[in-house]
Amino acid sequence: MNQIIEITDFSDAALDVYARLTENQLLNRANPEEAMFIAESPKVIARALEKGCRPISFLMEKKHITGEGKDILERCPDIPVYTAEFDVLTKLTGFQLTRGMLAAMYRPKMQSLQEVCRNAGRIAVLEDVVNPTNVGAIIRSAAAMHMDGVVLTSACSNPLYRRAIRVSMGTVFQVPWTIVDSEQDTLAALREMGFQTVAMALCDNSVSIDDPVLSGIDKLAIVLGTEGEGLKEETIQACNFTAKIPMAHGVDSLNVAAASAVAFWQLHK
Repeated sequence: MNQIIEITDFSDAALDVYARLTENQLLNRANPEEAMFIAESPKVIARALEKGCRPISFLMEKKHITGEGKDILERCPDIPVYTAEFDVLTKLTGFQLTRGMLAAMYRPKMQSLQEVCRNAGRIAVLEDVVNPTNVGAIIRSAAAMHMDGVVLTSACSNPLYRRAIRVSMGTVFQVPWTIVDSEQDTLAALREMGFQTVAMALCDNSVSIDDPVLSGIDKLAIVLGTEGEGLKEETIQACNFTAKIPMAHGVDSLNVAAASAVAFWQLHK
């Protein structure tokens, strides 16, 4: 049976995780075993639980205890639940809860590059994509468009940042992903695992994304670059192919999240 705790003072230290800790504090690099994240909405929390993430506490509107959050609480009977009416929560927290329920959870152990790529035919590689909205949107597209995994460089926004999780609609818990230190070492490791690589870049020597050679490759890594500047030149040179999405009406490029959806759909097997 959950311990239901009615909130009257949001300064309670137990609620710091929801209101006062920064993303870097939640990440807790000094003590990774205690690293946390915030999941928003019953659907996203359910996907995190299915991934095996362990909850620490819940923050929710009273009506959701017997409403949308009921199944979640039944699955986690020993986890404390902090609650109040909607207007009280909004006043105390300064923001409206997304779908009325938040969960503080421990971060799962991150998979290795080899684990993410095992049995994969299509993966995405993100180089220095720093906006959490873009990272979340790319992972959501990866889930929808048949990607088997996502690899991120260490400069990318972390997929378990609150906004990235929200934008991904919880698919960060469904698509295998990992973070690597060096894109060049990663591209070499992918080649050793039998992958060919295609850099998404606006270069004169690019092939069109609908080139049948690309779709016919058994194991393909689709490499996307940072917002604005795109891929590093050395990364492009290290890839087997360079491909671009044909543009019309004088548009020179797409946002990286939009480009990822087009690329994933065109190049999936």
